[in-house]
Amino acid sequence: MQGSVKDETGRDTPSPTPKIGTDHSAMRARNERLVLSLIRRHGALAKSEIARLTGLSAQTVSVIMRGLESAGLLKRESPVRGKVGQPTVPMSLAPEGALFLGLKVGRRRTEMVLIDFLGQVMASTVMRHDYPTPDGVLAFARQSVAELTTPLSEKLKYRIQGLGIGLPFQLWDWAESLGLPAGAMDDWRHREIGAELGAEMPWPVLMENDASAACNAELIFGNRALPRDFVYAFLGFFVGGGLVLGGSMFAGHNGNAGALASMPVPDGAGGARQLVELASLCALEHALMARGRDGAFLWESAPDWDLDEEIVAPWLAQAARALAHVAASAGALCDLQAMVIDGWLPESLRSRLIAGIEAELDKIALSGMARPTILAGTVGPLARAMGAASLPLSNKFLVEFGGLPDAPAREP
Repeated sequence: MQGSVKDETGRDTPSPTPKIGTDHSAMRARNERLVLSLIRRHGALAKSEIARLTGLSAQTVSVIMRGLESAGLLKRESPVRGKVGQPTVPMSLAPEGALFLGLKVGRRRTEMVLIDFLGQVMASTVMRHDYPTPDGVLAFARQSVAELTTPLSEKLKYRIQGLGIGLPFQLWDWAESLGLPAGAMDDWRHREIGAELGAEMPWPVLMENDASAACNAELIFGNRALPRDFVYAFLGFFVGGGLVLGGSMFAGHNGNAGALASMPVPDGAGGARQLVELASLCALEHALMARGRDGAFLWESAPDWDLDEEIVAPWLAQAARALAHVAASAGALCDLQAMVIDGWLPESLRSRLIAGIEAELDKIALSGMARPTILAGTVGPLARAMGAASLPLSNKFLVEFGGLPDAPAREP
């Protein structure tokens, strides 16, 4: 299944996957991925525009795009008439060209999404828990796969190309923060749920840190132009992030670059604490519980929270101060242009947090460096699950965005 997709009649047709064989077939596969990446990044493009962007011959581009259209991955848009010559026909991604599953494992909430080729969520499932266990997550994943795929037509089932998992690394280290006895999460030390699911599923199963996956979702599905160098922060039960250099995710030697939770920041009292203690939603949950309120509603729905200002204001202040120091430190170290903020929180609260970070940056001496811009992410609360689903999409259909050329100028 990895080497083909189904056309409208259900027959196998070539897909843009790496193929073992001749250099010619490998080059063809790479060029197919390049074309799909350009259209994903810049929107619908005509063959002539892709030829100019890639330097490929018009004939080569024509053959590639006919193949991608035949495979159901591209669709024709309305012809665009210019001043002279024949009209051009832009090609865009076909939403049902490929489907992907994404499993996000959280400390309080685990979910699975089914997305289409554009990154639109088609269906989802959710499980709430006090803490995740490998057996519980695996049972939920199996049930969710059946629940999400059974209603699909046979044609769409053939279009599923993979399952991605967004999982916090070293989950066993967080038992104390979750109020659990020592050793309560030690099963995670010895279990590889990606390998276990991979042995059962008919598609590739890939795994990534959940916050890094969220950053990948912003790169692939985000609806705003991003700078080439930025740090990404996602506020969930804990805070995590990703580092983007040259337009591509930078993983680091151990695959843990952008591990913002561990960064030491001033605590406002003359000392230093890890960012996770100051800018995570678990701190907000603890504040609610200290006032006699049940914080379970935080994990039910992100858009609407009922928060007393006397509780939320102190949390916002400490989170903004801590994140401002991360932005300043990361900016100085890597000459970053921006920090992108997203999270499992209402948009209104995120807007207040971003304003607070900007205000705290005003208090930090930034001489000798360029001040990073603080931007709002555009994927939102589902970024980790969508990022998990983006892993097989990226692996099979895309090239690194960092090396893509800019979009061509269009006729007015």
